[in-house]
Amino acid sequence: MSDFAAVADLVVVYVAEAHPTDGWATSVGMSMDIRQHRCLEERLAAAEMLALHDIPCPVLVDTMDNAAARAYAAMPDRLYIVLDGVCVYKGWPGPFGYYPEGVHDWLQKFSG
Repeated sequence: MSDFAAVADLVVVYVAEAHPTDGWATSVGMSMDIRQHRCLEERLAAAEMLALHDIPCPVLVDTMDNAAARAYAAMPDRLYIVLDGVCVYKGWPGPFGYYPEGVHDWLQKFSG
């Protein structure tokens, strides 16, 4: 995605934990013990853990009322392109609909 730094600001928005160890947890691929966030400080701490994994863009954090997750139907994960305040690309819900190539293709067409 660094190919598009001149045409797009990429961010990750960390929302409610999809697989908290005290909720709907899965043992597949789980390398961290993250409980469901009870306060913003816990969500911020979990987002900081994510940022340690060389995420190539800023990691933003959703509010505790999950405003971003609700507005964008972002659970458990989803890709969007917002241009001038308008959603121009909406990926399918992850994990099975998580398709970064769709974002790449859209940005490539947009940037010429």
